[in-house]
Amino acid sequence: MKALRSARDKARRLPGAVWYLAVGGVTALLALFAVVGVLIVGAFCLIGVGIPALPEAVRLVRPLVSFDRRRAARYLDEPAVQAYQPFTGGLRQRVATVFTDPANRRDFGWLAAHALTGLYLAVFALALPLSTLIQLTIPAFWQLMPPGEEFASFGFTVDSWPRAILSFVLAIPVALVTLQLPVAARWQAMATRALLKPPEGALLADRVAALTATRAAALDAHGAELRRIERDLHDGAQARLAAVIMQLGLADQLRDQDPDTARELVRKAQDTATAALAELRDVVRNVYPPVLTDRGLASAVAAVAARNPIPCTLDLHEVGRRPAAVEAAAYFVITEALTNATKHSGATGISLVLGGAPELLTIEIRDDGVGGAVETYDGGLAGIRRRAEALDGRMTLTSPPGGPTVVRVELPCGS
Repeated sequence: MKALRSARDKARRLPGAVWYLAVGGVTALLALFAVVGVLIVGAFCLIGVGIPALPEAVRLVRPLVSFDRRRAARYLDEPAVQAYQPFTGGLRQRVATVFTDPANRRDFGWLAAHALTGLYLAVFALALPLSTLIQLTIPAFWQLMPPGEEFASFGFTVDSWPRAILSFVLAIPVALVTLQLPVAARWQAMATRALLKPPEGALLADRVAALTATRAAALDAHGAELRRIERDLHDGAQARLAAVIMQLGLADQLRDQDPDTARELVRKAQDTATAALAELRDVVRNVYPPVLTDRGLASAVAAVAARNPIPCTLDLHEVGRRPAAVEAAAYFVITEALTNATKHSGATGISLVLGGAPELLTIEIRDDGVGGAVETYDGGLAGIRRRAEALDGRMTLTSPPGGPTVVRVELPCGS
């Protein structure tokens, strides 16, 4: 019973394995060309002619390696991890990177191994299922053939019913071998992973570098936010409160000499104090909107969308409550994206999708505007990216000329 379940499971995975190995045959052929090309460039380097082309040759093979790395990761249901040192600086530094970057050595080892084995596995992946089908249909062919006709099968001539039945029986071991193709595909994927996966130290170093960069961006964003708050308080509420003090002082001086003017000054001071209070509330709202605490993220986003000049279509997938930092970041991301779309897109409609799993909040803002949005250092899109990366999230922007523009943000919600 267990063997039957195993065979049924392998048969279910057989089409995917055949496709994986067949595509591996194509990439193996390309890997063979890549190995030959790199060796030719290396040979020219011995006489000094190929040295400038060496970094470019290594760079050209990386898309092929990355493609098979992603294929293997998908087949094994694992994340695809790569770690390359960038080609920067002058020619001498780029050539040095070719030899000092361990990822280049891993790539070349995989190219050589895959070029030697991938094509053979692809031939077997295509030939074995086809041979199984042919062997199973030989009795039918034999029955339909005119008397006296014969054909070869597995090295012997089928010229009688016993031999036709023998060919049918031989399909059984061929089918059993065919059912091992998922195992071969998994072995190939595991070999790709083993050859191309960077060591844990490299992954940790890349992770530390990424966290350092996002921490620096978060500190920059925090500093910019503090400067904005200080500017708003200094130019707005503080100036208005100073005017209130001055107006009240004048009113006190004129209270006995000109009561009417004093009352007018008191009224103006009251209006100025009211405006100052409103500005203080705006500053507080920009630090952390109280509506998030009172009504939650979904209601706060619905209120923002309702006030937007361009009509917004909302799709809220049971957002629920998220950590306060995530809700605040999502709120500001959405308001900034809607502001950008209103100012620059020329759109007539915006769709906003908010939801995701409990551990990941996803935001997608799509407008039907002119497209061509470009992320600049001090622009709103860069601010959205910094807010996302500060929480170890990410932002992707798609904005071809003519539209649509799609801003997608993912914010982790884990502790």
